[in-house]
Order: sequence, then structure tokens, then C-alpha cells
Amino acid sequence: MKGRIFTIISLVVILVLGGVFYYSYYFVFGEGTKAGTLNYFVKKGYVFKTYEGRLIQSGIRTQAQGGGIQSNEFMFSVTDEKVADKLNHSAGATMDLHYKEYLHTLPWRGVSEFVVDSVMTVMPATPTLP
Repeated sequence: MKGRIFTIISLVVILVLGGVFYYSYYFVFGEGTKAGTLNYFVKKGYVFKTYEGRLIQSGIRTQAQGGGIQSNEFMFSVTDEKVADKLNHSAGATMDLHYKEYLHTLPWRGVSEFVVDSVMTVMPATPTLP
């Protein structure tokens, strides 16, 4: 009887811990789209080589914040090789990225809670005239 109770309690504890782990690291907390100019995109890491990037979003501050132009940076990670290849060839382009937001990071998923899973649109950078 004691062995059966111990087994049931152990299974419940394992299920609860598994649920907490899933919720903390794999549950998609939010998803959406960010638009801006791709500032940089690199593959880096000591053990797990991950793709990391930065999208610069330009915007206008509200009057309560003092007005004027502000620049927002969207730091993100990429796990899909096809998406990474497309981003590697789009430096400086204006684009719309679809992302998923997780509550915590995992070493093999990147250093950001935001993971880009697709590139929705790409508008090439316009060359500047001298």
C-alpha cells in the first residue's frame, strides 16, 4: 500500500514539474509582427551556435514623452535555417517579421525570448545617391 501511494505521489510530482517546465520554456506567451530595418544578423555562441538579430523600428514619441523621433530596437533569435538564410541576405532591408514570445530562453533557441519564425515581407534597401 505504501509503495502504491509513493508511486502515485511521484507521478503527480513529475507531471506537475513537467507542466511547469513546459509552461516556462515552451508555452508561446505571445506572437505578432514587427516591422523595421534589419540592423544586423549574426550566428554566435560558445556551445550552441544560434542566430541573433536586431531590427530597428522607427517611431514618433507621444507629447507626454517629450515629442520627437525615437528609435526602438527589437532583439530576436532565429531557430529555422531557411529563415536565417533569408535574413542573412537581407541586411539593411525593411521587413516585416513574425515572431513568437516565450517566457524564458533556452540555450539552443537563442538569447532572446523573441523567436522569429518567418519573414513576411522584404523591401530591399534603397541606394543612397551621392
